[in-house]
Amino acid sequence: MAYIVDFKTVSTQGVESSPVADALAGLRANEARYFKNKYDYVFTVEPASAAPSALDWVSRILAAERDIVIASRPLEATMFEVENLRIAYVFYESGLSINVMYSLDDTKKRAVGFKLSEGMDAPAELSAFKFARQKSKLAGTIRGSYFVIKGEY
Repeated sequence: MAYIVDFKTVSTQGVESSPVADALAGLRANEARYFKNKYDYVFTVEPASAAPSALDWVSRILAAERDIVIASRPLEATMFEVENLRIAYVFYESGLSINVMYSLDDTKKRAVGFKLSEGMDAPAELSAFKFARQKSKLAGTIRGSYFVIKGEY
């Protein structure tokens, strides 16, 4: 069942099994606030098992571009289009969030982003990346990194 992420009242619904559930819920709410403010889009997620196309697309890009396979269990996912961008998010039990922002008309505006919830260690499969820190009222300290997508997906 789809769940509208409320960034005013942060809830751990759907991510309760994460050891950093509060921080992951805050990270998810932070993303919801971004999309509401920038695109007036209501950020909705669903259980990962109900979003195979989003999971497959993100996994395929990670594997093809950087030979990355995420070890943590996916909890929630979403995929949508806004202003000619195809966007997918996967939230993992470890506290990791992966997003793909894929411009449909500009090959220079395609990237995969990684965000680590406060309190989690960087997963081994992302050890090649350097993470910058960002403060968030909703999520505490978020560490993030990204890479540019070169292929067509």
